[in-house]
Amino acid sequence: MKIRDKDCVCEVPVHIAVVGDEIASASAPRVEAGPIAVLPENHDDQTIGGSRVFLDAVVAAGGDLQPLGPHTRGLVWLSYTKAADLAEVLAANPQLTWVQLPWAGVDAYAQVLSEHSRPGLVFTSAKGSYAQPVAEHAFGMIFALLRLFPRRIRATSWDAVPKGISLFHKNVVIIGAGGIARELIRQLEPFDTTITVVRRSAGQVPGADSTVTTERLHKVLPKADVVVIAAALTEETTHLIGAEELVLMKPTAVLVNIARGPLVDPDALVEALNSEKIYGAAMDVTQPEPLPDGHPLWSAKNVLITPHMADTPEMTAPLLAERISRNVAAFVAGEQFTGVVDTEAGY
Repeated sequence: MKIRDKDCVCEVPVHIAVVGDEIASASAPRVEAGPIAVLPENHDDQTIGGSRVFLDAVVAAGGDLQPLGPHTRGLVWLSYTKAADLAEVLAANPQLTWVQLPWAGVDAYAQVLSEHSRPGLVFTSAKGSYAQPVAEHAFGMIFALLRLFPRRIRATSWDAVPKGISLFHKNVVIIGAGGIARELIRQLEPFDTTITVVRRSAGQVPGADSTVTTERLHKVLPKADVVVIAAALTEETTHLIGAEELVLMKPTAVLVNIARGPLVDPDALVEALNSEKIYGAAMDVTQPEPLPDGHPLWSAKNVLITPHMADTPEMTAPLLAERISRNVAAFVAGEQFTGVVDTEAGY
């Protein structure tokens, strides 16, 4: 059996461990009696729930489930919060050649990936897997802001002020060019919008009317009616949208962030909303997160905040299982993985 990455093709036996919030290992393959490496029932909200579906995905794809040990070559890691535990596992298991991570974004693992990256070890993420539910959430947020739903839903008396904006024929700027951006482009098709994608590298994104690099962000913001952030969080993209960017936007423009909270400067956003420099903002992610009670963003004008719920475990579990299955099959057959992480770029 072979496993391939960009640099090498290595002969390895096929043993895969599935590890959740506790560093637990899977039992022998195809054991029918009792649970196998099930995540603790008290797992935190950032853990993708019970592992049965993922164990089944490994077995169905031809993987050989074994306890984590000297013969294990593949690792499916299901905990988002316990990056330090993953670092310990990687340090103690230099024989690993492939690690599957549970989320599309890998910023929580940035230090681990940097410290434990080495030739012959491939990391894959779920990037692209959750595109449909997250894009759907962004789509709903766009409508809610343009039609002033945050204001309407809080009203306790008849509000006869005729305010609201139609999405038809508007200019939409999407920051990021991954699966979420591409799915959102598809969902926007019936509204005859003009779509500009802002991305790190050059290259046209299918379905977009134009694609520009990040250096031209300031050029496209003044024309945007809707700005959607769907980019990876890195050192370079932290506070990508701040006071300077918000003042460039139209007073009738809305901002939607379904990526990572630190991509937007929260203080600048509160000021822009309350001074009506922009029409509204919808955040599924915040800085800090969770957003504390009493934070000024909660009471800002025309703001909609959802508690990182663009994709829930019920939505993501089957999608992650599909990604695991595909990558296990690739691992077994020595074929290319899906969602390979660039450990230098951080996504």
